[in-house]
Amino acid sequence: MVKWVYGFGGGSAEGRADMKNLLGGKGANLAEMSNLALPVPPGFTITTEVCTYFYANNKTYPKDLKEQVEAALKKVESTLGARLGDPADPLLVSVRSGARASGRRSPSFRGSAGERQARFGRHARHRAHRR
Repeated sequence: MVKWVYGFGGGSAEGRADMKNLLGGKGANLAEMSNLALPVPPGFTITTEVCTYFYANNKTYPKDLKEQVEAALKKVESTLGARLGDPADPLLVSVRSGARASGRRSPSFRGSAGERQARFGRHARHRAHRR
């Protein structure tokens, strides 16, 4: 099975800084910061190979991607003690784009589509206060 999803947070990560081609710049840097035990909230990175697969396979995703994303999300939920979509105490989720390399010609995710971020519950207030 191909590994499409790499987790990070809690002082360890499945990725490293030298994996920018696979994890994109943000993913590799989050992994490295987590490996250095810096305070990085738990999360996961979907590899750049998913994009390659998508375009090489008639705009479809790998069959085992959903299973890997669900497993990574469950790990984040377990670590934070919250669940995505829980009305009483929802999990904070931030989605960011990344690329192997950035260039001036392509607009950034934030610049082109706006920052897509949902902040809910005590986890959001805690993180917002820490920033």
